[in-house]
Amino acid sequence: MHFNCIMAGFGGQGILSAGMMLAHMAVSQNLNATWFPSYGAEQRGGTANCMVVVSDDEIGSPVITKPSYGFIMNYPSLVKFQPRFRVNAGVILDTSLIPLSYINRNDLKFYSINATELAESIGNVKVANVIMIGALLKISSLFDIMVAESALKYAISEKYHHLLDINRKALEIGFEKISPLN
Repeated sequence: MHFNCIMAGFGGQGILSAGMMLAHMAVSQNLNATWFPSYGAEQRGGTANCMVVVSDDEIGSPVITKPSYGFIMNYPSLVKFQPRFRVNAGVILDTSLIPLSYINRNDLKFYSINATELAESIGNVKVANVIMIGALLKISSLFDIMVAESALKYAISEKYHHLLDINRKALEIGFEKISPLN
């Protein structure tokens, strides 16, 4: 098994944390994982992305040149990463923040979820990234929802364990509300 994805948005959306969560989920299942973050010097408000590779074999490099999966949480990231995806890649867009008119490839499998709006509706916009993880797990079948939920306590710092319930809810929403665009 070999899984790779890119997660991209702006600083403050929890992009890097989402990648770290996914890597923790993989390790909880005795899989190998790499997490490779990248962000602009300005961090909050600047661009942020990370690459995650999960495999049952050794991982040769954390760098992904043609991602198979990914989620994009803002327009500048869509512009930057849309050309990089491999043909037939599964790409999830936070359509709360990205108009569908900016899609310019018809050889990708695009999915839509209003992650930011859904996160606001459950009381914490900061879990939009976890909604995106739930959606990613659904389209990729990397892990089922139970595996993801049980790994949250290891993926989230202990000082934020009071937020485990809302993060579980966010995973479930992402898993349930994702819908294909094409």
